Amino acid sequence: MGKGKGEKWQTFSLLFVLGFLIFLISPVSSSSSSSSPKEQQESDRIVELPGQPSNVNFSQFSGYITVDRQAGRALFYWLIEAPWSSQPRSKPLVLWLNGGPGCSSVAYGASEEIGPFRVKSDGKTLYLNPDAWNKEANLLFLDSPAGVGFSYTNTSSDIYTVGDNRTANDTYKFLVNWLERFPQYKQRPFYIAGESYAGHYIPELSQLIVRHNKGLENATLNFKGLLLGNPLIDDYHDNIGTHEFWWNHGLISDSTYKDLQKYCPNETFLFPRGECYIALSAAYSEFGDINPYSIYTSPCSATGSLKNNLKLPLPWTFRGSDECIIKYTKVYMNRSDVQKAFHVNVAKISNPWTTCSSAIRSNWTDSPKSMLPVFKELISTGIRIWLYSGDTDAILPLSATRYSIAGLNLETDVDWYAWYDDQSEVGGWSQVYKGLIYATVRGAGHEVPMSQPKLALILLKNFLNNSTLPGLFDFS
Repeated sequence: MGKGKGEKWQTFSLLFVLGFLIFLISPVSSSSSSSSPKEQQESDRIVELPGQPSNVNFSQFSGYITVDRQAGRALFYWLIEAPWSSQPRSKPLVLWLNGGPGCSSVAYGASEEIGPFRVKSDGKTLYLNPDAWNKEANLLFLDSPAGVGFSYTNTSSDIYTVGDNRTANDTYKFLVNWLERFPQYKQRPFYIAGESYAGHYIPELSQLIVRHNKGLENATLNFKGLLLGNPLIDDYHDNIGTHEFWWNHGLISDSTYKDLQKYCPNETFLFPRGECYIALSAAYSEFGDINPYSIYTSPCSATGSLKNNLKLPLPWTFRGSDECIIKYTKVYMNRSDVQKAFHVNVAKISNPWTTCSSAIRSNWTDSPKSMLPVFKELISTGIRIWLYSGDTDAILPLSATRYSIAGLNLETDVDWYAWYDDQSEVGGWSQVYKGLIYATVRGAGHEVPMSQPKLALILLKNFLNNSTLPGLFDFS
């Protein structure tokens, strides 16, 4: 026998209430599949950063892309598009990755090197960088891996089990998912740039992209090439070249150099042990209070003395003079109104916000001793590969990179020559190999765009245009 109208109404009402309650307690995602890409983009749009100048002429977006729902890993990005007047849709997309491992691309790449803003000494207001890279490309900064900067994970063990492999896979997932939110960048020419431990991040990510794109005629991720500065590439060659640089520049004694040659060539660059650690400690004590990230720059008093920092893991005992600049960024990024403007998930990130994660750095689980096999695979695909070195960096100096490149046994197309800026002054030196271009940047330290921003912008322009760096007569 059927139910009466009253019973049917009671059943409907109960189901409606239950459904409404389920809706209320269900987690809401900012990237819900029910939202269109345009709506998702608008929710990530940065209307205005606190203290930004009035003459900003480009669009900005920031937010999170989930890369592992089960673990709750979400990576934070900051997209800074090219100026409206230069037609951003005609410009390529450049992903920037800082190294560490465990350092924030928002803190360093965006705020100290290639981004359009710099924080004033008051920690409240911003001014424009005249040599920002978004003049030539749309810039995508990524805090990676989860646990770095504004990125986070809901699984605490992720911080202690992170390494190269998961970082590369998470970054690839980020890119694939990010393109769903920003479909206008699908099939746009795409490049990856970065520095230092990104000498691992970038080749490993490039390898994943190339392998996924194999056989595809119109790949969504239209990967064209990589631009990598002062990179960690091969432990053996980097060790040989680094210690030679120290000795040649008078930073260490003959006896310490001999100990380094004897005990350190085959040690891992990240975590030196035993006799090698002792030899490295002796070397750093002989440095004196200098800034090894830029040996002719005055050391930063904010970092304390070198000797007092030797108890920390080598070679990342301290940052150089850039700490005196990044301290303003630290103040700015820890402000609640700034984090709100960036759409930061405040409940998930460390408080206070830090530029580098010491937990991630000290617990890194997998770091191959050499990227040379990966480079050989990438060279065989024909993608554009440029490496560059600031020539005053003693952490990963030019001699280290030159030894690593020599390990590839490449033929030379254009031998070593001086390249010039647009004022006909030497900007550095370069060599063109079959499959790779190498350049030094004169007077630059570990973070080339920070210490030589104009030269770094010339480097980027020529890289994107696929043209060799200009010799003396190219400006005539």
